[in-house]
Amino acid sequence: MSTAALTRPGTVLADLLPAATASRARVRDAALVLGGAALTGIAAQIAVPVPGSPVPVTGQTFAALLVGASLGAGRGLLSLALYALAGLAGMPWFAGGASGAGGATFGYIVGMLLAATAVGALARRGGDRGVLRTAATMAAGMALIYAVGVPYLALSTGMSLGEAVAVGMVPFLIGDALKAALAMGALPTAWKLAGRR
Repeated sequence: MSTAALTRPGTVLADLLPAATASRARVRDAALVLGGAALTGIAAQIAVPVPGSPVPVTGQTFAALLVGASLGAGRGLLSLALYALAGLAGMPWFAGGASGAGGATFGYIVGMLLAATAVGALARRGGDRGVLRTAATMAAGMALIYAVGVPYLALSTGMSLGEAVAVGMVPFLIGDALKAALAMGALPTAWKLAGRR
């Protein structure tokens, strides 16, 4: 594959995986969707409680954004939808082994669905190709997660919106900056490595 083909808009990392026929492409896409859901579920088990907050620090948000950027909007949405539906059905793979929709943090999962889709769409437009573009793409995704997660937290716990921001967003901003820094290194590097094949 030429370097020009790798850098053209409309391509995400998952598109570089070969699939000779339409049926093989469907099998590849199904495997990617399942893998993205599994990665998110595994990353959610990395959960560290935050004193005074019902929201733990997890690897889940980073996985959701990485899935969106790597798979694109459609496959990213399907991966996170599968993750959410399996958790709603009782699979214990939300943060800390939780499941169901009753938790105060379920809004963050809904936000991750939107974020994976948006990040995937931005990645198709080259939002994962350079350090600054990747930072902006990850920041947009994290903003979407908070835009849904924080109001849901407020509604489900009876907190004011200000209190929900104080316990459901502010303590996580430094960690989010670290996650963005990881993505800023990982995604552009993956594109460079793909260009050398």
